[in-house]
Amino acid sequence: MTYPFNHSDIPLNNWIDQLPVVLRPFARLMRLDRPIGIWLLALPCCWGVALAASTISDLWLMLPFACGAVVMRSAGCIVNDIYDRELDAEVVRTQNRPLASGAIALWQAVLLLALLLLIGFGILLVFNRLTIILGIASLALVFGYPLMKRITWWPQLFLGFTFNWGALLGWTAVQDGVGLPPLLLYAAGVFWTLGYDTIYAHQDVRDDEIAGIKSTARLFGRYSLAWVALFYTLAIVLLALAGAAAGLARGFQTALVIATGFVVVELMRWRMNDPANCLARFRHNREFGLIILAGIILDRVL
Repeated sequence: MTYPFNHSDIPLNNWIDQLPVVLRPFARLMRLDRPIGIWLLALPCCWGVALAASTISDLWLMLPFACGAVVMRSAGCIVNDIYDRELDAEVVRTQNRPLASGAIALWQAVLLLALLLLIGFGILLVFNRLTIILGIASLALVFGYPLMKRITWWPQLFLGFTFNWGALLGWTAVQDGVGLPPLLLYAAGVFWTLGYDTIYAHQDVRDDEIAGIKSTARLFGRYSLAWVALFYTLAIVLLALAGAAAGLARGFQTALVIATGFVVVELMRWRMNDPANCLARFRHNREFGLIILAGIILDRVL
């Protein structure tokens, strides 16, 4: 697929172009051709499940969480685009999004959002009562996050609160209660998101300045590398503390060392003024998350 970084964030020549014409804008509205967001939403859920698990059979809960991540990430994208449809029209990278371009009417987006939320609630019903309650509570974050770029320089922090809520859900789905390990895991995820989404936001610094959109990329400016390095460091320290609180040992510690080395290399390769480089560094956070997940599973379950 080709990705015209300086013109639009709509990938071209991919599988969506093989769908019936009427379905294409809806698939793009849900960002189905950009699965990195699904990964980054699902991984904290899986971390929580694996950290709480005591047997391999507990890991089956990752499946409904993965399905839920597809649905809720799509719903979150629609909420974001509904709020930002006028702002998106002013930003070169986003002006061809379905709502901003008029390819989809507002009522159609709202109807699709309602359907996705209904499916998400159905998936939530496979879990215990506490997890259902926490899952419903997450809607406040889902609907509140897109507004943050208008009122605070720290929208990436609120994305961290939103995208890592699944760490708590994953734990409660297994343990039916909350303890220190999932709270530390959640905090680690928040700092992880602060790091990767600051990198992502550097793609749009110039357009965001024109549109008046706030971000940590604009706030930190040329000092972003130091701040992002700090966020990743805090994330890794908190992951280590979460693992220690849950009784993880050498397998997880080894994974943390590998993940740390991976982050160091990625930050050395980061060029904050190169949108293509920023997107590549952002996408590689999937590998970071998978390394952490593998370490938890190997140590806790196997």
